[in-house]
Amino acid sequence: MATRPAAADRERGSFVSVLQDDDKINRDEEEMAWKFLSLAEISIMLEQDIAGVEKSLEEFLNLKHRLTSLTEAVLLDYYVSGFWWAKGLEFSSVQIGGFLTLLNLLLDNLETYHMSLEENIQELASAMAGIGLSNSEISGGFEFFTIDQAKAIINYVKSSLFQHYTLYKYLFHSPREELVIGDEKVVELVKPAKTPFPAPLEEGLASDIYSKFLALTPGEEEEEEEEATKEPEGVPAEAPAEEQGTVDPLMGYTIEDVCLLLGQLTNDLISNIQSLAVLIHLVDYIWKSMWNNLLTAP
Repeated sequence: MATRPAAADRERGSFVSVLQDDDKINRDEEEMAWKFLSLAEISIMLEQDIAGVEKSLEEFLNLKHRLTSLTEAVLLDYYVSGFWWAKGLEFSSVQIGGFLTLLNLLLDNLETYHMSLEENIQELASAMAGIGLSNSEISGGFEFFTIDQAKAIINYVKSSLFQHYTLYKYLFHSPREELVIGDEKVVELVKPAKTPFPAPLEEGLASDIYSKFLALTPGEEEEEEEEATKEPEGVPAEAPAEEQGTVDPLMGYTIEDVCLLLGQLTNDLISNIQSLAVLIHLVDYIWKSMWNNLLTAP
């Protein structure tokens, strides 16, 4: 987490009460401007591009894990965006320093003191008090801003922080699991065609996926056939049919048994033929008798 002197040393209350409670703090303009960053640090960043500003703020705020810590990444973006916005409006060094101090105040109210949105808006109003007034007894210490700059700052804080207040509150006060910044995923690839499962249809896959994971080369097809013929270890493979030999179905019968069996089959066949011939003859006789009776009928 970044080290912010203004957040660590400031007591609760508005900037008015802070300045009044500590007699050692000067209410000069520059005293409030350098509560967060010094003049030297602001001067260095004014001469850099946005990448240099990001690098400088990363060092000034002591953000060592911004690539893996969501909180540090948000903090860095918060201050870099604010600095670049103020620079685009041609704020002076004192005004940029004071603006960053104000951003630090509002963010620290949420992070450290768990202020609600309404309370933080009151803090902003107290900080902007006295701007545009001469010899005002009510002052937040930011009199170096003009009225137009104060209006622009209020609109910027409204759109950048207050409209996303719930998200910032969740960022600082809700524990996050590891899967927020990283998670381990298990990806299941398409099974090769040699598995016992049916391979997907070629029409249902992209040609590059099919050729990479499913299509087999001639060498692979031969290996697959050889693996299919192999038996598991400990189980002997069955010999081909021609190697097993042919078993004689008449083994155990003598020639007399075979002749007797053939004779019985022949007699049964002949008797069946004779019975069929008698039946045909009988049907023919009946048919002729019926036909003659019909012819001779009066």
